[in-house]
Amino acid sequence: MKGPAAPVGRFRQRQSAGTYPMAQDVFDSRFYQRFYRDPRTRVTTQAEMARRAAVVAAIVKQWQLPVRRILDAGCGLGWMRPAMLSAFPGSAYVGLEFSEHLCRRFGWIQGSLADYRARARFDLVICYDVMQYLPERDARRAMANLGRLCRGALYFHAPTLEDWQHHADRSCSDGNIHLRESQWYRSRLSRRFRYAGFGVHVRRGVSFPQWELERPRE
Repeated sequence: MKGPAAPVGRFRQRQSAGTYPMAQDVFDSRFYQRFYRDPRTRVTTQAEMARRAAVVAAIVKQWQLPVRRILDAGCGLGWMRPAMLSAFPGSAYVGLEFSEHLCRRFGWIQGSLADYRARARFDLVICYDVMQYLPERDARRAMANLGRLCRGALYFHAPTLEDWQHHADRSCSDGNIHLRESQWYRSRLSRRFRYAGFGVHVRRGVSFPQWELERPRE
């Protein structure tokens, strides 16, 4: 990879304008063995994901945002769960996952962010490396749904077209995805959220302490 030392996501290139449905057999045990378990081909590690979760949690705690309900949308193997529950003891963690294989193994809620509904909103929503697997129509619905589900902080990441062109390690990254420009995501996130740094967005209308030089440039 150019720049950061870790590969970018699960990356094999696919155009974003199509309407390719997600297939369950894509996210089977072989997928997770290749991209998460096998040291020779994995794109991240459990330790790296734990560090990432700890940083996100520390930022949210620094801003004094209360967290009682957590939604991990596209939770995968659940590698962010322990750090989140450790940072926010007593909070309720909901893992949402498309893969039937993982839902059977770990007990996650099986479904898609495009149409998932909950009885109550969440204080912290994690959406990491999910949106690139959704075709255009579902991706638009999922982005809008984030605004309905989140009442506090959102940690959001999706590899973009710019990432693929300039940052992704193509030798190991899964590019069977829908590549979109970063502005596609930013414009939709800004409708409901204000970007606060390190992939964390805070719902508009929610106040939190942040010094001027800590604020991202608009």
